[in-house]
Amino acid sequence: MHLNKIRLKNYRRLADVKIDLDREISIFVGANNSGKTSVAHAMHFFISGARDRFSFHDISACRWSDINAFEAGQADAALPVLSLDLWFGVEQADLHRVIDLLPNLEWQGVMVGVRITFAPRNEDETLARFQDRHAQAQKAVADLETPEGEEPYVAPPRTLREYLEHELQREYEFNYFVLDEAQFNDELEPNEGYEPQELLREQGRTGKDIVNSLIKVDFLHAQRHLSDNEGGSRAEELSRHLSRYYQRNLQRHADDYNAIRALADSEILLNQHLEQVFADTLQRLAQLGYPGLTNPRLMIKSALNPATVMNSQDGAHVHYALNDEGLTLPDKYNGLGFKNLIYMVVELLDLHAQWLATEEKRPPLHLVFVEEPEAHLHAQLQQVFVKKVLEILAAEDDAPDGFHTQLALTTHSPHILYERGFQPVRYFRREGTGIAQASKVLNLSEFYRTTANPSRDFLERYLKLTHCDLFFADAAVLVEGNVERLVMPQMIAKAAPGLRSCYLSVLEIGGAYAHLFRTLIEFIGITTLVVTDLDSVNGPANDEDENDAEPMEDDEDQDEDEVAAGSTCTPETPDAVTSNQMLAQWLPGRQSIDELLSIEGCCKELPADLSRNGAIRVCYPGTVTLERNGEQIERAGRTLEVAFAFDNLEWTQEFANRKLKLRVRTPQNLADLAEKLHKKVHSSNYKKTDFALALLAKDPDAWNVPHYIAEGLEWLEATLGVAVEVEEKEEGDAA
Repeated sequence: MHLNKIRLKNYRRLADVKIDLDREISIFVGANNSGKTSVAHAMHFFISGARDRFSFHDISACRWSDINAFEAGQADAALPVLSLDLWFGVEQADLHRVIDLLPNLEWQGVMVGVRITFAPRNEDETLARFQDRHAQAQKAVADLETPEGEEPYVAPPRTLREYLEHELQREYEFNYFVLDEAQFNDELEPNEGYEPQELLREQGRTGKDIVNSLIKVDFLHAQRHLSDNEGGSRAEELSRHLSRYYQRNLQRHADDYNAIRALADSEILLNQHLEQVFADTLQRLAQLGYPGLTNPRLMIKSALNPATVMNSQDGAHVHYALNDEGLTLPDKYNGLGFKNLIYMVVELLDLHAQWLATEEKRPPLHLVFVEEPEAHLHAQLQQVFVKKVLEILAAEDDAPDGFHTQLALTTHSPHILYERGFQPVRYFRREGTGIAQASKVLNLSEFYRTTANPSRDFLERYLKLTHCDLFFADAAVLVEGNVERLVMPQMIAKAAPGLRSCYLSVLEIGGAYAHLFRTLIEFIGITTLVVTDLDSVNGPANDEDENDAEPMEDDEDQDEDEVAAGSTCTPETPDAVTSNQMLAQWLPGRQSIDELLSIEGCCKELPADLSRNGAIRVCYPGTVTLERNGEQIERAGRTLEVAFAFDNLEWTQEFANRKLKLRVRTPQNLADLAEKLHKKVHSSNYKKTDFALALLAKDPDAWNVPHYIAEGLEWLEATLGVAVEVEEKEEGDAA
């Protein structure tokens, strides 16, 4: 038995989300404040059934207007209802556990569902009590004098919303309902007119009792209080935590006569006892590959106070063995990452052991949320933890079939995603602004199943090898190559400084593979700017439709006189086409260079959806006017380097900037300069990375961002709503 799906409504920014849970481990990812941790809080709130844990501000802000509408007496207005739907996957052997949730005797489904609501006891009576309280308050202040020119004082509660901020826990209650899978579609939307059956108290069991008999939820917080302060003690010492774990779960010293004798006779015997008791736990820690060959070994030593040695939290201390001769150091002398790793594993073992130790009516399902396990852990250890954590819990589990543990991790670590891949990832996407802000949860396993190869495997392997941080970013910038990636931060600072307040994921993908990212970018709906090259090549020699022709790959070693179809050429070459598959197959979906250069900006863009997410724009070199020595021509750069030279023509031709390798000696005229620039950049001995590094060494105020990149960055800045005023930009540049 396992928890298959949950649906949450009207809780914080999770106004209406459906989350598919992996049978073993689910990984919640997304930008900050996207609602990942709120899922765990919601599970605690609804399953515990504790009204005192709830405050008015846990209601989704987009539902506050419903309260005002209900107070105003608008037709069909109602107070917001918060709800959590739990859908359990059950096997035939589990039916006796969920008998209370079977909708009817003819049930033939694979899931059983229960809905928990936090709803008004009686909304009409709530409104009446508010109106009565409001009237009494105004009567009490009726005799107060109002200063001239001021509005009369209105005593609280002034509105129904203000009343509920203080009285919500009295006015709302929990209710429980059985859900019939046959009455829902594949998206868990109920059929029109369907009303679930309420779970009433029966044979002494309430809906809360039934839910708690099926699932236990625990939460391991990110704030683990393991940092050392000036005095060397800690608010939550690792040694104390291990002592508490001993008290709860391991063999008690009262039943171990060797330990009793050790307390009375010998520190040596007591330490042997501790070593024996903790051996299994420490062995499981060793499965994580830490401590390694060069790190000190973990051991437990008594603090030698016979009266409190085992029952006190100060009784047993963690030490680190430096050698085989007995030299040790207390745990506070080891790194924070090691302590955090041990803490998490022991805490998980503790929570798991408490669930296993429930002798009567143990819930068959144990769901554990772990918040940001990557805190203080280096990259390799993060990967080892997420790979081994299920094995560590399985070593403790001696439960019979039917009992199951599921994990849900909230994380900002690309290294954890690297280890687990796409399928367990649940992406939380922020939508809307102000009180309309909400989140949508996307199941990456659906993307995995619906995306055909080779695109699917390419994307997964590429992101694992480079940037899984795409799932945590506010926007993505897909760039042609290493040069663009190196200079992009400087160009952002010059052209769109507002973007520096955003988290951008800059992915180096190349024009030949950018189109393969289309399915993933459109699936997760992240705002994306694609910075790519024009990549002009000679078109087919015959009259064949150029859209049916397949251009050859760029070859920088082409012979200068070679004009075969698919060979590199300048953009103004007649009948030139692009070899850039991003431009040909995605945006703007054109192959002719003439068409690409004539396209307006709106045709280079896919608009955002109704929630203002998912806007995509491509920018590539366009036609610019070159002026020098009274001469003027129009040209387009084939690549970033040529486009940069065109937009900084005089500066790049100065002797002081020769290291950029864009200087042309004694050109005959502007056309000759442009032609030689093209040949220089596309020659086999031109090192593009050297250009980027040389540019970074120059004063950024001395050069201009290529027009097409500046245009794209300004679009991204405006789309994300972080654009700054022109005056502020100029002041920043001057500084």
